[in-house]
Amino acid sequence: MTQAADQQVVDQTLAWVSHFIVGHNICPFAKRELDSNTIRVEVVRSKKVDVALEELVEEMEWLNEHPEAETTLLVFPTLFKSFDHYLDYVELAEQLLVELGYEGIYQLATFHPDYCFADAEPDDAANYSNRSPYAMVHLLREASVEKAIAFYGDTAAIPERNIAYLTALGSKTAEAQLQRCYNLP
Repeated sequence: MTQAADQQVVDQTLAWVSHFIVGHNICPFAKRELDSNTIRVEVVRSKKVDVALEELVEEMEWLNEHPEAETTLLVFPTLFKSFDHYLDYVELAEQLLVELGYEGIYQLATFHPDYCFADAEPDDAANYSNRSPYAMVHLLREASVEKAIAFYGDTAAIPERNIAYLTALGSKTAEAQLQRCYNLP
């Protein structure tokens, strides 16, 4: 793929963060990082799970060397078309974090175009809190998450608020807004 195609994936991903995640306050911590330009977006074009795991390790190592970058979205536009296949990758990635001693240093947040919570129906609007233009993992610095939680207070209310908000918004509207991210700069 060309650099222009990768840049388009980056632009669409950042449009989703800006217009959907920040725009609907799905994550109250995202605006600060977006405004301060400390979100790194890396496109992984591999079609092999083992390479995707290697890219995850390389990204954690990169973050270790670049404290100015707060977080990374590792985006897989050509891999994990199946949500179940993606969940298998996430399980392997979580195991890898533990095996390499990164547990407690980094944590993963998960996003996929067909994200569906275990207790939800596929068309449940609440799923849109984790639906994204592409399959991706969000690498977060654990220390930064702890600081944000200390500042924010009761983070347990965030998922409850998102469920109520997205349910009121409705699946059709949420899907339409997600699709807009493909066309926004």
